[in-house]
Amino acid sequence: MKLFRYSQSILLAMLGFFGFVILWWLLTYFLVKELPQPPQVFSNLFELLKKPFYDAGPNDKGIGWQIYYSLKRVLTGFFIGSLIAISIGFLIGMSGKLRAMFNPIIQILRPVSPLAWFPIGLAVFQASDKAAVFSIAITSLWATLLNTAYGASSVPEDYKNVAKVFGFSTLRYLRYVVVPYTLPFVLTGLKINIGIAWMVIVAAEMLAGGTGIGFYIWDSWNALNLNNVISAILLIGVVGFILDYFFGYLQRRVQI
Repeated sequence: MKLFRYSQSILLAMLGFFGFVILWWLLTYFLVKELPQPPQVFSNLFELLKKPFYDAGPNDKGIGWQIYYSLKRVLTGFFIGSLIAISIGFLIGMSGKLRAMFNPIIQILRPVSPLAWFPIGLAVFQASDKAAVFSIAITSLWATLLNTAYGASSVPEDYKNVAKVFGFSTLRYLRYVVVPYTLPFVLTGLKINIGIAWMVIVAAEMLAGGTGIGFYIWDSWNALNLNNVISAILLIGVVGFILDYFFGYLQRRVQI
């Protein structure tokens, strides 16, 4: 039965992808003739993936290198932001006073577009690459921080009473009660944030220039190469799907 459901999911996904390609072909054939059709894009994508890691100088690198540079920035910023978010999230989640103190600040800063932080990063670090990482770190804060704080603040009273009966110290209570209970909430925040961070890096690299998949798209557009633009968009989607699936897998394992 499980194998049947798995096979059915794969079949439905393939049908959905096939339908998407058909719709894409119809739109580019009848309505938006300026855009390349699926056969052209897939042929171009195949050529890009044949030598993804070639390096012919600073302004001519393979698509594999561009994705690598983007992933490196995303994961660096994501790690920094998540570390800060989880630490603060546990603190304000376990303390009502801290929660009341910092919640207004969080609610004011949270809606700010991640790209609005890019000039601040440039002013502080004097380097576009570090400014992009800074923007990702800010992006990687909010969902994780709020989910962690909610999880830490909603530990059931029964758990707290058991900890009191056994005379847990603050550290033992944190280690054996709060962290295990909050972990699914943390992973939910991380799953949300990694997707947002991967979206933001494209726009950040368009501003920063130099390397990365965002720069590659902008450079291809300036060269009027829409085949490369759409090929890069498809690869961004695939990498984003892999990242989302990885954190979703961790989330399911913890919940089990």
